[in-house]
Amino acid sequence: MRADRTGHPAVDLNSDLGESFGVWRLGQDEAMLDYVTSANIACGLHAGDPGVMRRTVSLAVAKGVAIGAHPGYPDLQGFGRRAMALTGAEITDCVLYQIGALQAIARAEGGVVSYVKPHGALYNKGETDPDVARAVAEAVRLASAERELRLVASSDSPMAQAAEEAGLPFVPEVFGDRAYDDAGRLVPRSRPGSVVSDPEEVEVRVTGMVLRGEVKSVGGRIIPIKAGTVCLHGDTPGAPALARAVRSALERSGVRVTAFA
Repeated sequence: MRADRTGHPAVDLNSDLGESFGVWRLGQDEAMLDYVTSANIACGLHAGDPGVMRRTVSLAVAKGVAIGAHPGYPDLQGFGRRAMALTGAEITDCVLYQIGALQAIARAEGGVVSYVKPHGALYNKGETDPDVARAVAEAVRLASAERELRLVASSDSPMAQAAEEAGLPFVPEVFGDRAYDDAGRLVPRSRPGSVVSDPEEVEVRVTGMVLRGEVKSVGGRIIPIKAGTVCLHGDTPGAPALARAVRSALERSGVRVTAFA
């Protein structure tokens, strides 16, 4: 957890948004933007399309929510949640392409992309594979004119190290609506109980992660964790109610919910 400019404890609340495609709709983006402070916007390869990207950016700008690029593997059918055997250069090019597309749309709407958070299988691979992490960080570095783009990922991961090596600002992330295993990694979505959707349970988990720097794993272990930003997925059942409950719980605990960017 960080402190704001006045010294008060503060944390960012982010969500994966802009994941609709054409006439197909996913999530409740407009409602989520009433509660989150940062929007991770899909960039068209795992989800989203140019029109969805522009509408989501426009909503975020109107509501004063920070904009982040949410690049994934080029896998619309699998929603970017399937690993792909790409080389490091291919990953860098793919991520750079997606960041650039969102940067252009953000400029057109009077906004700015201030951070990058990989999506799905790309995020998970970068959490364990240093080569993938370095490939992602290189794309972020290339897209940053003055190192203005932050990289968002778990604190104890190769992506944190890759950000440091690339000279990029890094923001440690925790997940309020996902279960953790005993190693401190996210439980795969294929396993029962991997998604936590009960508002009271999510409140308890998030306040523990933010205020005490810990979370209980599915095996009952207390895992130390660093929370610079808290993710609540936009496609989790009842996502807006979860976001409202979490934000309210944090503010009641004396934590300011504000964008890190």
